[in-house]
Amino acid sequence: MKKERTVIDLRVNATIRDKTVNYCREKMITLPTFAMMNDPQKVPGKIKDQLRHIDLWEVHPANLYRICWKNDPQQSGGLFGGVNCRVLPPELTGCRATIVVLVGRWFPTGAHKVGATFGCLVPRLVTGQFDPQETKAVWPSTGNYCRGGAYISALLACRAVAILPEGMSQERFEWLRNIAGEVIATPGSESNVKEIFDKCWELRKSGENLQIFNQFDELGNPLWHFAVTAQAIEEILQSSLSVGKRLAGYVASSGSGGTLGAGYYLKQRFPRAKLVVGEALQCPTLMYNGFGSHRIEGIGDKHVPWVHDCKETDFLIAVDDAVPMRLLRLFNEASGRRALVSEGVSEELAAELDFLGISGIGNLVAAIKFAKYSELTEEDIVVTIATDSMQLYGSRLEELSKEHGPYTAADAQRDIELLKSTAIDHVKELTYYDRKAIHNLKYFTWVEQQGRDVNELNQQWYQHDLYWNKTFAQVEKIDALIEDFNDRVGLL
Repeated sequence: MKKERTVIDLRVNATIRDKTVNYCREKMITLPTFAMMNDPQKVPGKIKDQLRHIDLWEVHPANLYRICWKNDPQQSGGLFGGVNCRVLPPELTGCRATIVVLVGRWFPTGAHKVGATFGCLVPRLVTGQFDPQETKAVWPSTGNYCRGGAYISALLACRAVAILPEGMSQERFEWLRNIAGEVIATPGSESNVKEIFDKCWELRKSGENLQIFNQFDELGNPLWHFAVTAQAIEEILQSSLSVGKRLAGYVASSGSGGTLGAGYYLKQRFPRAKLVVGEALQCPTLMYNGFGSHRIEGIGDKHVPWVHDCKETDFLIAVDDAVPMRLLRLFNEASGRRALVSEGVSEELAAELDFLGISGIGNLVAAIKFAKYSELTEEDIVVTIATDSMQLYGSRLEELSKEHGPYTAADAQRDIELLKSTAIDHVKELTYYDRKAIHNLKYFTWVEQQGRDVNELNQQWYQHDLYWNKTFAQVEKIDALIEDFNDRVGLL
């Protein structure tokens, strides 16, 4: 009989844990708690002293403590401040509601996915279920997650295997080759997730000592966002909600289903808020049971992630990938920024729009479509996510220039009109049975192909509150295990 995994397994293997404690003491490694990620003032003073002298992306174990939304926005020596976010006005978005974007650029690796990898790996590390000296950590991904996993592995001095599609941006591969012990490029591009899963099965059958941390079915992925990203959003909202505004919706792309975890928390705290899931129109798996390839790097497709709580999903929105690619130039080319300023966007904001990577622009477009569809007003706030920034897409901008030529003032005006005329096409407000239909699609990927238990699939739907609440309630237990682990290491 297959073992049910209704929650994250936190059983302790004391022998391996104690061995890992000694290893971490030798390597001068300690671990942040989730409480520290939410309130960096709790980070020990000796760690802060180290952070003042190291770069944001440096392979140094102290950078584990920079896995949070509150890093000072600087490349070296920064400590902590407020939540990194940008408030986008109607002059840019063309809608009446205020759109707030969390900025992932100031995480180590330049993307928030490093947090999700922490949520997946560290529970196994502190329980002794993963041996960093003997076992390879395998990180299958469509991009940023495997970068985060390779980086966390490097900080923990363990070997890593990064798996991602060969069509991803060159910046990702160049960086990974310097960090990960092994990089595997699978066929295809952003939407070729099954090819990644197939490679994982090949590795499992190889006999190597490895553990696969698959973001699409690791519950530690949405748990990190439920516990950390959602708290950051709630903190941002406190001042706005006190003056009569309301949270109307939280928008995140389907991807691995991880960032949706923040939406589950926000719906508990703000019952009128809607959870909006975006995807590429060229591969509308949730919207139309569709398939295909697309250019919105940062989201995967052609299946429903195991960790996606479909019962809590209120809207689907499909974004044509041509729109983010055009806005990429508008937001980053000099003529585009000048045109935005002439339309009333502040010079300061126009100069900072490189905080949006391609998937962040896709999320912004989905947020605008949701705001217009729902006829939101100045009293409403929509929150979305910029997973990464243009740090990872310089080569894409060069490719667009070669393909389409120099970006002119006329191009900028056309793209501003494209942005302002964002319509409410390909928006679907879900009924109960719409949600169930999406949930049922998990069967074909996860039960038939990946060997998961159909009983657990049914628990996710029919024992919904018990399954998901029990999962997310484990944060306190994980923090207690991390504190015990650090006490045993004895360096704080």
